[in-house]
Amino acid sequence: MSGTDSVRTSLAAMAALLAPAHPDVAQRVLRAHDDPEGYVRAYADELADRGIDEPIPDLAWIALCDALAGHRLLAEFDWKEDPHEIRAQLGHLASRPSVDPWVLLEDGDTELPTFEFLEVCGRHHQAIGAALAVLDIESDCYPVVCLRAAHAKELTSLATSAGFRAWTLGDGVS
Repeated sequence: MSGTDSVRTSLAAMAALLAPAHPDVAQRVLRAHDDPEGYVRAYADELADRGIDEPIPDLAWIALCDALAGHRLLAEFDWKEDPHEIRAQLGHLASRPSVDPWVLLEDGDTELPTFEFLEVCGRHHQAIGAALAVLDIESDCYPVVCLRAAHAKELTSLATSAGFRAWTLGDGVS
């Protein structure tokens, strides 16, 4: 398998892992990978919000984030996001756990800076068998997905295989 085929396979596997009920996510990601110029034309308005007006090396990764967000499977947080807003957005994810991790929050947790609060959220999600992971787009924001904790290592491995970086929140590793 060539490097490009391996990247393509990893991207498709990540899309299937994070959006199993939405095959259009994989289609969109693979379109960005296979036909970056066509993808930029088709999603020009959405990409303009990110300052992208031509193909870039991580276009398929951005496409994955945008497609997941379109299905409420990803929430993107600014580096200085209010913890109450983080909690609200995570609570609206279609992939949120059925058990409420918020009952585990302690007094003072909502006073933490963004990354520290996301780490606390990650630990609380892990305590109930879920995981929060960051799909690193090398920006000053945190695109966060929620998935079963049992699949977190698979996600980070697939991201690495595709040439990108993802990490699980709550592990103390970023």
